[in-house]
Order: sequence, then structure tokens, then C-alpha cells
Amino acid sequence: MANITKKVSWSSRGDEPAPAGEGTPLLNGAGGAARSYSRQFSGSGIFQIGRLSTVDLEEDPAPEEASYEIIPFILSPCVQESAISRPKEIPHNEKLLSLKYESLDYDNSENQLFLEEERRMSYMGFRCLEISRWVVCALIGILTGLIACFIDIVVENLAGLKYKVIKENIEKFTEAGGLSISLILWAFLNSVIVMMGAIIVAFFEPIAAGSGIPQIKCYLNGVKIPRVVRLKTLVVKVCGVICSVAGGLAVGKEGPMIHSGAVVAAGVSQGRSTSLKKDFKIFEYFRRDTEKRDFVSAGAAAGVSAAFGAPVGGVLFSLEEGASFWNQMLTWRIFFASMISTFTLNFFLSIYHNKTGELSNPGLINFGRFDSDSVEYNLYEIPLFICMGALGGLLGALFNVLNYWLTIFRIRYIHRPCLQVMEAMLVAAVTATVSFAMIYFSDDCQPLGEDQAENYPLQLFCADGEYNSMATAFFNTPERSVRSLFHNPPGSYNPPTLGVFTLTYFFLACWTYGLTVSAGVFIPSLLIGAAWGRLFGIMLAHITPYGSIWADPGKYALIGAAAQLGGIVRMTLSLTVILVEATGNVTYGFPIMLVLMTAKIVGDYFVEGLYDIHIKLQSVPFLHWEAPATSHALTAREVMSSPVTCFNRVEKVGTIVDVLSNTSTNHNGFPVVTRVMDDDEPGKICGLILRSQLIVLLKHKVFVERTRSRLNQRKLQLKDFRDAYPRFPPIQSIHVSQDERECMMDLTEFMNPTPYTVTQETSLPRVFKLFRALGLRHLVVVDSENRVVGLVTRKDLARYHLGKHGLEELQLAQT
Repeated sequence: MANITKKVSWSSRGDEPAPAGEGTPLLNGAGGAARSYSRQFSGSGIFQIGRLSTVDLEEDPAPEEASYEIIPFILSPCVQESAISRPKEIPHNEKLLSLKYESLDYDNSENQLFLEEERRMSYMGFRCLEISRWVVCALIGILTGLIACFIDIVVENLAGLKYKVIKENIEKFTEAGGLSISLILWAFLNSVIVMMGAIIVAFFEPIAAGSGIPQIKCYLNGVKIPRVVRLKTLVVKVCGVICSVAGGLAVGKEGPMIHSGAVVAAGVSQGRSTSLKKDFKIFEYFRRDTEKRDFVSAGAAAGVSAAFGAPVGGVLFSLEEGASFWNQMLTWRIFFASMISTFTLNFFLSIYHNKTGELSNPGLINFGRFDSDSVEYNLYEIPLFICMGALGGLLGALFNVLNYWLTIFRIRYIHRPCLQVMEAMLVAAVTATVSFAMIYFSDDCQPLGEDQAENYPLQLFCADGEYNSMATAFFNTPERSVRSLFHNPPGSYNPPTLGVFTLTYFFLACWTYGLTVSAGVFIPSLLIGAAWGRLFGIMLAHITPYGSIWADPGKYALIGAAAQLGGIVRMTLSLTVILVEATGNVTYGFPIMLVLMTAKIVGDYFVEGLYDIHIKLQSVPFLHWEAPATSHALTAREVMSSPVTCFNRVEKVGTIVDVLSNTSTNHNGFPVVTRVMDDDEPGKICGLILRSQLIVLLKHKVFVERTRSRLNQRKLQLKDFRDAYPRFPPIQSIHVSQDERECMMDLTEFMNPTPYTVTQETSLPRVFKLFRALGLRHLVVVDSENRVVGLVTRKDLARYHLGKHGLEELQLAQT
């Protein structure tokens, strides 16, 4: 077992109740009406239920942002008595599991209200709902495409203006001397533009930093990340990514499009904006996690489609990264949203370029067409492609390791917003300085041909009719640089130019990813890989006979780009299709697949993918597709949270208020049991009720006494619960008088009478499979007589993982 005594204190005394899991609150001073059953089980001798004292690592936690779900550890008795003082530094390793993240309720609560509504709905009602889903997906595609179009146009104009000013300045001072002024101007412009982007992210919405793909992966996995799909996040994301790319950072605008699409989907599908406090009274049926998560899958796919012009790749991205439930109709709707997204972007960009109707811009990144005879591949090149995949895996692992340590350093020391803005400005200035130095010292002059699409050809010290080749790589947006590496004719770049560019851009991209700016890692990865891939092709042409005939550098630039990107992000299925669709040539499907598989296998030997590393560093309880391989020895008895606080079918209001108000255990679900005479005896399960439901019931004063005296004007409906979703009011905002505390509340109509249950002897892999496949939030553990003895939640399962020394457990902290 891993050493998990750090930052926690233990006691194995049986007379002290242990905190329970998500939805298994510890009853603390709430009287005896709610039943708290304390049962301890010993497994195979090495496991024992202990009591956990959680670590609060925030000075001022915000209860309205997240509910802390406290789960006991299973620990070897030999370390139960150790106690370590409360740490004062921010957690900075992947051995932590945060208690601030909640799970999404993907499983519908089939209570009486829900069943009555479903039974009342006619066949035409269900058909209208299905049509509404298609309408929502169309709106998601249109809006995501428009956002991508807006970002592309603004970035192109901003970057164009900046490069035009700098180019004129450099040309002015090349003859007269004083190029240092041009350097200062370049660094100043970069820093100012990046500063604006960093300020809005650091001070207004920190969740908008980075690409957003790790957060969306977590959301699709069933984890509720606070503020990740808010309107404010979308606005900051869009403005931030424009500033990042126009500011010359080694970033791309493709990754953030996935996050933007997901936010659009989450907002449109609800038919209202909670941020603007505007309710359009449409799509009210979709106001629950089940529907919302499906639409977020469609939004993420539409984002991929808009970014790369790859609708099928978008669908596969959502499938590979996310949704637990997957059926044919969901696939069709997501594909529809993706196609609408890429069509919308295509159409509006054609209008912008004064070529209305010419749909030649399917995505933000356009690799150009790989359709000439010179870029076909032969059988004997496949081993070379595999070698490139292995090299991409090695370089990707190096990138990820460096970025991991850099991120830990940032978490420890650069956590103040002002420091984060200053770091972003420093990186922008250094990027401009390095770029200028590379161009200045480069003597790689190429003739300016008519077939080369250099937007800003820089002559510098080259002869008339020639341009500086290094400037093509640095003095451009990353997307254009990738395209020039793919398609410029042989001889456009010298090997030293490509080698120096690869080295410098590798470290600049590594330093840039993780800054407090909205930015993606897709394009920098492709650019690094395309540079060393082209270099690889040039070297082959030099060292092999007839190599200049078959070793086209553009072909190897594409394979290198795929190898580098696969080595960093480790996506296989979706990335293969994305790259095939982006190149517009299915011929490369097989070599790209081989390269990505090789890069993933080699990279995984050393370290995880970049997104998985950042998910771990955020301490998110992420569930993979399968349980850890060596976990069959564990059973539900040993992983469950116990004791469980339960409610009776008819419960006293004061007891419910006390349990919900208990700040030390802010839980989300409560088993409902039949009343038993003996307080120490567990009750038989008859349902499960959520915190959010109880809060709505208290808010509307749904008490037995008021119902009998006809004080309730109307019966509570499912609409009341949907109107409160997703920001249910905190229990502190609900006033309950002393007289009302003595009233009783009947939970029968509102609880889910058929929650999923497992017996104590169920193996961990089986529990994991049931929990993951059905997207559950609570899984009740019962004994042979159907009495509640424990409860399994996401963190009970996520805390087990395979480490270097076998099965290990993560520490828990309220980060």
C-alpha cells in the first residue's frame, strides 16, 4: 500500500463515527431521528475502516461553489496512529484527490413525479422532444461555427496588423541600423497583447486558462468542475485565445474551441442563462444532468469539427473521451452538430474572403491538400514512419515531464494573479526576443517564388528577390507556419534552420503551456513535429540513393507532426481521423495510425499524456474505463464509505435541516430506509433522495401538516426542481422557523424508489464497471437482508490506482 499518512490523521476507535461518502453524511448533533449506523468491517486482515480528518487547504472555502464529499480511507493498521500537522502549502503532486469536486447525476431519479410526467406524455410529446434535441444540436453547431469564425477573423486581422508594423519597422532599420528598436517594438507589442489576455483570465475567470480540454474530459467523465460551462467562461475564453495567438505565443486556437463548443452546448440546451438571469422558457425538459451532459458531448464534437474541419473526428473525440451511455441516435445528433459547425464556419469565411459559396475553409486549421503524386508512400517507408512514431513518443514524453515539473513550480510559487500576468508577459517578451534573434542570425536566404504563399516575406540581409527562410517559421501565425512546412517545395528550408527552430520552439511551447492564458497545445505540437519531420525527410534525401525522388520533405513533415502531437496528448482513434480529415487524403490513414500507436506506446512507457497529467495535478476524481488490474482482491465491503446516515420515509424537518446544515459534512445523497426500533440496527433500503431535492422541498415548505391543512396552494411539480437547476440555493439561505422544525416531511413521493444496489461481497472491478457504465453518483451497499451498510461514490473508486509498487491509494484533501 502507498504511504497515505501524509496530511491526514487517523483514529480506529469504534466509538467515534467515521465520515461517510458523497451522500452518506455524518450525523453531528442532529438528534436521533436520522439513523446513523456505525458498522466496521475487517476484510482480509490488512484492511480496516478508519476515521479520516480531512485537510482544508483553502483559507476561505466557498460552500456555494462545491459540496465537499468526505470519504474514509482504507489503510493498513500499522500507519493508523500517525498524525502530521496541517500543511500550509498548496498541494502540488498527483498523489492527492480533491474533495471539492462533485459528480454529475447521470442516472435519472425515477420518483413518482418523474414517472407521472412520463406517463402523461403522449407519443406526439415524445416526438416533439426528439425534434427539440435535433434543433438544439443544430443551434450548437451554428453558434460554435460562428464563434470559430469570429476568432479566426479577429486573430488574422490583429496578427496581420502587428506583423505589418514590425515588418515595416525592420525594413526601415535594416539599412539605417538600430534594429534593437525593432526588437523592443516586437517584444512590447507581444507583451501588451498577451497582458490583456492574461489579465481577464487571471482576475475574472481562472477556469478559462489553458485549452480547457482536461476540464471537458472530466465533465464528460461525470465530474462537475465548478464554473467550467458558464457564459462568463466562454467570453473570457474567446477574448483570451485571441490575445494569446495574436500576441505571438507558441500556442494555437484549436484546443479552446472544444471548450467553447461545450459551453455553448451547456447554455443553449437549458433555454436560459443563469449568468444573465434570463429564462426563455424553452427546452425546460433538458434541465438535468442526463440531458445536459449529452449536449456537452455534442458541443465538444462541434468544437473539434470547427477547429480542424473534421466532423467524424469530433464524434470520435466525444466517444473516446467521454459519454458513458452511447447509442445510435446520440451518435447521429453529435455528427449532425459537427457537420453544421464546419458548414457554418465554411460559409461565413467564404463571405469574409469575398468568395461566397466557395466552401474551401472547413476548419480553423487548413493543412492544404495532399494530393500530388510526389507525396505517395511506399511499403519500405513504413518502418521509417514507425521510427518517427517512436521518436515522437520520446520527445512527447520529454515535453510532458518538463511541463509537469514546470506546472508544479507554478502551483507552488506563481499562484497570485499578478504574478501569473507578469509570467505571461515575460514569456511573450522572451518569445519575441528569441524569434528576432533566430531571424537575425540566420543566413538561410531563399528565392521568393510565385508559388509560395508567404504573407510577410522578410528580406532583412538577403539579396533582392530573396527572403529570410527563418522568418517564414517565426514571423507568422503557427497555422500558416505548419502549412508552409507541409507544402513549400524541397529546398525551401536549410537543415540548420529547421534544427534550431525545432529546438527553440520545443522549449518555448513547453514553457507556454500552463500559463494563465487561454491557449491550446495542438498547433505548437504539430509545428514542432512538422519541423523535425521535414528535417528527417531532407536528411533521408541526402543519405540515400534516389532519396530525392521518394523522400518528399512535406510528406515527412506530416508524419512528424502526427508523431509529435500523438506523443504529447496520447489520443489515438480520434486523432487519426482528425488528421486524415484535415489533410483531405485518406491515403495517409494507415501510416498516421501506425505513427500514433507507436508514439502512444513509447510515450506511455515513460509518462502519461499531457491532459491526464494536468487532470491529476488538479486532483480530480477521474474514472478510467476499467478498474485497476490488480483490484479483484477488494470487495464493496472494503471500499465503501461507512457508516451511512439515512432518513426515514417520514422524517422530522428539524433533523433534515440539521443534517444539511452540518458544515463539516456537506453531502449530496441520503438513503431512505424503513423505520426500525433499534437505533444500532440498519434499516432496509426503500429509496434514495438527493440534497438538491431536499433543499427544494424545504424551500417550498412541503410538510405533512401543511398538506393536511391545505396551506399548500398547489402540488409540487418536477418543473420546480428544474427551475432551481443547476444552482440550487445553499441550505443557509432557507429560513425554517422553530415551529416548522417540529413538522414532518414525507419523502415517499420525491425519493428514487429504485436506486442501484450491490451486496457487500461484490468485487471492486464489478462495482467499478456498474458505476462507470451507468454514470452513477451513489451506489448503495446492502447486506443479505437488504439493509443499508455502506455507500460507494466516485472518490471511493477513484482513489485506487496502479502505481510503481502495485495498487495504491490517493490522499484526500479539500483543495
